[in-house]
Amino acid sequence: MTSKQRAYLKGLAMTIDPIFQIGKSSMNPGLTQAISEALEARELIKISVLQNCADDPRELAEMVAERTHSQIVQVIGKKIVLYKEGKDNKKKIVLP
Repeated sequence: MTSKQRAYLKGLAMTIDPIFQIGKSSMNPGLTQAISEALEARELIKISVLQNCADDPRELAEMVAERTHSQIVQVIGKKIVLYKEGKDNKKKIVLP
């Protein structure tokens, strides 16, 4: 992903709300599956890491991205933005 594409995705992510929250139970297979399905449907999602989560947001982002085969757009504070390119017939976001 180029810096121009990343900047474009960051701009799109500004307007979306987090659809998942990672709490003290951290990552579990059910949450990983739900995030994967959301990425298939939306391509770009935002995840919020709650205060009671002991894990580092950057490490969580890398773990989630690896498990869901997605890319980290950005990690700011306790917010994670992930992108996964959709299948040809379901593409919603066209990268510059």
